[in-house]
Amino acid sequence: MSRASRPRPVRVLAHSSAAPRIRSELTRRGFLTVAATLGGATVLSACGGEESGSTATGTGTATPRATGGDLEDSVSIYTWGDYDSPDVLERFTSELGPTISLDSFNSNEELIAKLVAARGTSGYDIVVPTGQFIPQMIENDLLEPLNKDLIPNLEHMDENFLGRAWDPENQWSICKAWGTTGFVYDNTVITRELTTWNDFIDAAQNEASGRTSLLDDPAELTGIYFWANGIDWTTEDEADLQAAEDFLVNDMAPHIAAFDSYPGGSAIPQGTHVLMQSWNGDARIGIMESPEPERWTWVLGAPATELWMDNWCIAKGAPNIEAAHAFIDFVLHPDQVIDQVDYIGYHTGAADVEARAQEAGLEMLDLVFFTDEQVATMQEGEVNSAQQRIVDIWNRTKAAAGA
Repeated sequence: MSRASRPRPVRVLAHSSAAPRIRSELTRRGFLTVAATLGGATVLSACGGEESGSTATGTGTATPRATGGDLEDSVSIYTWGDYDSPDVLERFTSELGPTISLDSFNSNEELIAKLVAARGTSGYDIVVPTGQFIPQMIENDLLEPLNKDLIPNLEHMDENFLGRAWDPENQWSICKAWGTTGFVYDNTVITRELTTWNDFIDAAQNEASGRTSLLDDPAELTGIYFWANGIDWTTEDEADLQAAEDFLVNDMAPHIAAFDSYPGGSAIPQGTHVLMQSWNGDARIGIMESPEPERWTWVLGAPATELWMDNWCIAKGAPNIEAAHAFIDFVLHPDQVIDQVDYIGYHTGAADVEARAQEAGLEMLDLVFFTDEQVATMQEGEVNSAQQRIVDIWNRTKAAAGA
């Protein structure tokens, strides 16, 4: 019997009324400073003046540029790596015409740096930021408002994944996928059972020293320390931040071999490393593609970990805005959902998707869908006054590891 054939109740996130409020203490200047830190001189010069255009905050009014006119010939998507089913992309082009080009980033900070530097001329049509970054992206005029009249397949979304705190009216964003963070280890090398972030840290410094990889993402990096020590991973307390830096730079970095946001693409199948921090869907892909899947054990980070939601958004100045709307509408249709779930390994927010995935016989669904008890251990992130500090710690840790 496959895992997919076991009946399980559908699990969903709490509706936005129960979701943490997205904080906005990070000022516009601070947001651009973080982007500049990642983007260098180009971004610094680009931020010399004030942006023009919309200053809506997600609950205000903004006029969409898309009107339902003829589709352009192409769509350019800037997204996380290997994050859409090739079959779905091919069907879109076959059925509607526009060709698709993809470019990938490793972190929200990298995405934002590029959009800030471009000032509406990035050439990208669709971008896929994580939810807590969206309010600042709106405030800094990095996104176009959506014309939801052109996205009728929004009706197929589970309402629990709409109206999130960062965009209550879905004026700027629609859930693409949500997931969480944990790790994968080679149980032929690490023969003891690992169950927590403290176990991960201990193994990284012992059996997996020099063969451990971390996600190439600032919040995920510091999260390891905060989750392991019972500290809110969105802390703004300088003592907590300094303790995290001291540990990560001095104690953890010497044991890290790589910063890899997509170990499922090659590191897991090829056995490049033996301990890898990973997002759940990427871990599923890697294990399924490994010639020895039984060699790998997935662990949901404990006692606490992250809950993230990535979102379809349209970049400011998108040159193919009609085709961008058509693409978002296309991937929300039920005919595309199961291919998306199976390929990316994440819950897409579609209604009844878990039951349909079971009916379709998809494998390793315990790495895609989580119980209420597991979801209760997951924490949504926030962009706050510590954002620059988190980025600094990330850079210093990578430098100490020789990355």
